[in-house]
Amino acid sequence: MKQSCLSIQGVSKRFGLYTALQHVSFAVSQREFVCLLGPSGCGKSTLLRILAGLEQPTTGRIVLNGQDITARPPAERGIAMMFQSYALFPNLTTAQNIAFGLREKKWTRTAIREKVTEVLAMVDLEQAADKYPAQLSGGQQQRVALARAIALAPEVLLLDEPLSALDAKVRQKLRREIRRLHEETGMTTIMVTHDQDEALTMADKIVVMDHGEVVQIGTPEDVYNRPGSPFVADFIGAINFFEGSRFGGLLPDENALLAIRPEHVRLLDHDSECGIPAVVESVEFRGSFYRLFLHLLDGQESSFPLRLTIDLPATMPQRMMVKLNQKVLLELPLEKLLVFERDAWKGTG
Repeated sequence: MKQSCLSIQGVSKRFGLYTALQHVSFAVSQREFVCLLGPSGCGKSTLLRILAGLEQPTTGRIVLNGQDITARPPAERGIAMMFQSYALFPNLTTAQNIAFGLREKKWTRTAIREKVTEVLAMVDLEQAADKYPAQLSGGQQQRVALARAIALAPEVLLLDEPLSALDAKVRQKLRREIRRLHEETGMTTIMVTHDQDEALTMADKIVVMDHGEVVQIGTPEDVYNRPGSPFVADFIGAINFFEGSRFGGLLPDENALLAIRPEHVRLLDHDSECGIPAVVESVEFRGSFYRLFLHLLDGQESSFPLRLTIDLPATMPQRMMVKLNQKVLLELPLEKLLVFERDAWKGTG
């Protein structure tokens, strides 16, 4: 079992009458990569600033390796933070930016030179050592900021939406780079993101937040396949919701709220004798798969839309000749249905 490294204990933060965080508690193990995931304004960046020592909690405490660091200044925490804006010094070269924090800690020139050389190699920027930030691409600037944080060899590395300003292709590449550096350095890493794909592909553990509270903690597989609430199900990945009354006799509680992922809905052959009838309203090509938007034809009254989204491998709609306005038959595998209490529904976007 991994040893607990960082413990957030009952942390709340109020700004006047506004409550940004409310009784947040969870533990982070050594060498673990944790993503704080949630919509804008949910409190995740405020929590990161509290961990870094840039904000003080209204209540609660932060414990690192058994030591209460709640009141310690940022420089004495053993925690480094990489900001969303990168915050590079425009008048310093790449090497000088990386060396800045080491000079502040009174490292010798020889030690600084060796460490800068080491981290430049780790982020593949040896050729950019003498370039200024304005001469670098966005992805390169991100690597410099990351190298500067890693050079300090912190016990915990904090990343505040580090990829949000980059284009999609660079973002995907740097996801892998950040994960590789995390594994190579062995640092405990906590990253804030509102991007579900980043959290699912990078994290060992995801902490889902909403309105200043932690609503679920688990592995990427846990929160995707076993969401604890309709909010989590809807925020992480595409989802379809139904009333339990649509499946009368199949469930013990017809007042339940049901959900199913688009990739779990099955499209039946045209000559099937059973299935849920629907009509194809629109089709989106998404590279490796097609997303179909369907209108159900069961004729039941419902407070939920009579529409369904399904994902199919790119070759399947061609093979089955799926077309707009075509009638199709669907199967919703019972083992893939998610069941929630009906009053858990608060409305989703």
